[in-house]
Amino acid sequence: MHFIDEVVIYVKAGDGGNGCVAFRREKFVPRGGPAGGDGGRGGHVILLADSSVKTLVDLHLQRTYRAPNGQHGQGSNKHGANGEDLIIRVPPGTVVYDQDTGELLADLVKPGQRVVVARGGKGGRGNASFATSTRQTPVFAELGEPGEKRTLRLELKLLADVGIIGYPNVGKSTLISKISAARPKIADYPFTTLIPNLGTVRVDNFSFVVADLPGLIEGAHKGAGLGHQFLRHIERTALLVHMVDIAAVEGRDPIRDFDVINEELKLYNPSLAEKPQIVVANKIDLPSAKENLERCLPHWEKLGYEVFAISALTGEGLNALVYRMAELVKTLQPQQTQEWIEEEIFIPPVPKPPLTIERLDDETWLVKGGEVEQLTNLINASHPQALAEIKDRLIRRGIWKALRKAGAKTGDRIIVGSVELMAD
Repeated sequence: MHFIDEVVIYVKAGDGGNGCVAFRREKFVPRGGPAGGDGGRGGHVILLADSSVKTLVDLHLQRTYRAPNGQHGQGSNKHGANGEDLIIRVPPGTVVYDQDTGELLADLVKPGQRVVVARGGKGGRGNASFATSTRQTPVFAELGEPGEKRTLRLELKLLADVGIIGYPNVGKSTLISKISAARPKIADYPFTTLIPNLGTVRVDNFSFVVADLPGLIEGAHKGAGLGHQFLRHIERTALLVHMVDIAAVEGRDPIRDFDVINEELKLYNPSLAEKPQIVVANKIDLPSAKENLERCLPHWEKLGYEVFAISALTGEGLNALVYRMAELVKTLQPQQTQEWIEEEIFIPPVPKPPLTIERLDDETWLVKGGEVEQLTNLINASHPQALAEIKDRLIRRGIWKALRKAGAKTGDRIIVGSVELMAD
């Protein structure tokens, strides 16, 4: 299994369908009015937190997602169907960022939470929508709006109550295999654990989730070892179980190991070093372990840490450790619910570029940005009726007034999108 906890994807919502230009042609209706239907909305792109999904590996393999377009309107006032929404399932704990701006868009923690990350474009109105008392036979309709598009960065932060941290080979994987149903790969060399291992621990009628987090060594906050890849998974935990090799099998000093890891947490994110910790002195069954414990114990107790001497291999001291972990989790963190909830997280629409008015020469002006392109997005935009409608829209939005203020005069050419108008 590949554990992928960060990925960049491109999403594009569906375009709205075009409005239709049509007229009634029924028998015995010699002067049928406009009957063009509206286009359908383009499909949204939605991220949905689903607890059956464990990693972001599927999104790593497919990085481009496009929702279907809306259908075009038809005659006889038939509206086009909306495009089907595209739902992308992600693990609970997924954090969604805008890759271009770095803005945090959503934090999908609970199963069932969803967020529309790209909205489908509105369908264009058919010519029946433009009929008025003075314009009874409109010969134009709207084109559908383009759907939003974004480049997203998704980060997965595991939803664990307890994080087991420490140097490689101190026995983290062995511990999680003994206190839960997790079966991690275990071997006597560094970086055996290449992915976080999750296990559920049950104490009487209470259960909590424990994560064995790999790769923390000196320099982890800069990316040394595997630490930089997995440090973010500690952020949601309520309790840290800091494991040290009290037998110093590899010749390292347990106190220095402990201080180095805490310094790495602090350098990565100061709040991590402030999380509640208990110290687990593992391999107490080996020679020199008890002697080292007598030397180290006063240091940790002086700092206010509880210390548990255990042997993850033989099971010595595990009951007391597990019961204390359960007590602390109950106190520190409400249980993560796995119940499905229906909750939608709202994020602002993709911002449009600012409105700009640029003078190209003495008699020509270019207007772009904002919503001006959509204001001119009409079928048959060169028809006098359509040009009059576009001008009315620009006047209502205050753009005509802004042109006058910028210096445009009667007779100047105004270029808006693909349309040219004459100032008057």
